[in-house]
Amino acid sequence: MKFGIWKWSLLILISAAAMSACTKDTSEDDELVGNWKKISDFEGVARGEAISTVLNDKVYAGLGFDGTNRLTDFWVYDADLDFWKRKADFPGTPRNSAVSFAANNKVYVGLGYDGVNRLKDFWEYNPDTDSWKQVADFGGSARYGARAFAIADKGYVVAGFDGNNLKDFWMYDPTSNTWTQQVSPGGSKRVDPVVFVIDNKAYLACGSNNGINVDDCWMYDPSTGKWTEKRRMANISDEEYDDDYNIVRYQAVAFVVNNKAYVTTGINTTYLNTTWEYDASTDVWTQKTAFEGTAREGAIAFSVKGKGIVGLGRSTTLRFDDMRQFLPTEEANEDD
Repeated sequence: MKFGIWKWSLLILISAAAMSACTKDTSEDDELVGNWKKISDFEGVARGEAISTVLNDKVYAGLGFDGTNRLTDFWVYDADLDFWKRKADFPGTPRNSAVSFAANNKVYVGLGYDGVNRLKDFWEYNPDTDSWKQVADFGGSARYGARAFAIADKGYVVAGFDGNNLKDFWMYDPTSNTWTQQVSPGGSKRVDPVVFVIDNKAYLACGSNNGINVDDCWMYDPSTGKWTEKRRMANISDEEYDDDYNIVRYQAVAFVVNNKAYVTTGINTTYLNTTWEYDASTDVWTQKTAFEGTAREGAIAFSVKGKGIVGLGRSTTLRFDDMRQFLPTEEANEDD
């Protein structure tokens, strides 16, 4: 009997220690900085792999796949009013996994997948007239899973999948309506990476190639036309800064607030909600509070009026229409 009492006492002590260890881990997670605040849901149907871009402090978003249909609806978001309003539908083929950028006071949308074909057409949206017109086809191959950005009223498209993973790089000039191939980034080809712009320099990171999530990161400087490799996004150095890195993923999103970039959601063997902050001045990533919505892929993200916002996306069986704002310097508050 004494042995039985001692045995159960020992088990209780072991269980208590295990619970203490779990509590410690949770406490460490709670110490991550950043607060996600739920805002107004997107007013269209839930979807994944939509497009979004910002022009003159307004967000334009649409297209994508709702699990049954590929879509052409197009919306504008007013961050001051937290309000979505439907605009003229995209006139091209319904599609998902397209790209968009804003340049020369217009929004440009192209590439993508219609369920059968990879696409290379491009379209220009004029917000002043709420109208569309077709412009020059993309200069490279038809593809999906590429990424786009704009700097100094020029649009850029990089990477993607055309039957082969890609890393070619193209510039669009809205004035001449022409595409010109530029020097490609080094390192891996990739599909479904992230791109973001800080101080008029673009960064390309994450994505998948040959079934592996790539960990190289490249910076493009349009003043020189060259790409420069930055530190790897994995624990490969002898220094401490990358000891806890667990950043790599594909089908993630990125946005910039106060000259720092944030990468969240996506896939790395499973759906992710972890969030990482990139400081370009130190070339170091820091983990922040995880995205508080359901972990997902194929979301959209944008920065408008100093606000970083993430929403839409999909999981295996669900499409989403929720939207959340990230406040990077606030303490986490699950009630927001």
